[in-house]
Order: sequence, then structure tokens, then C-alpha cells
Amino acid sequence: MPADQILHEAAKLNKVSENLNTLAELNLPVAEALTGMARTIRTSAILLEVLVALKMERESGHEEPTN
Repeated sequence: MPADQILHEAAKLNKVSENLNTLAELNLPVAEALTGMARTIRTSAILLEVLVALKMERESGHEEPTN
């Protein structure tokens, strides 16, 4: 299912973000740059997750219950 594939890519981006944060802790001269890149990558992962939640779930027939 395409939604699962997109979420898998988002999970990989989250892992890259975590790895960059770890590297930032170990490499103070470039820590600020690595942290900024990690934040940007994490934001991209969040956007992919939101895209799936808002667009793909609805199209597949899974609607959120309303109160």
C-alpha cells in the first residue's frame, strides 16, 4: 500500500535525524549545522506523516469518526 511505503520513508528520515543529532553531540565544531539539518529532516518526516493522515487515509475509505 502506498501509504505504508510513505510512512516507511518517514521512519527512515526520523532515523537520519536522530543520527545527525548524535553526530552533533560528538562534533562540536559542526554541531549547530548538524542540528539544523536534523531539525529540517525531522520536519520533512512529519509532513509526510501528515500527508498520509490527511490525504491517503481518506482516499482509502478510512474516515475518522466524528463526534
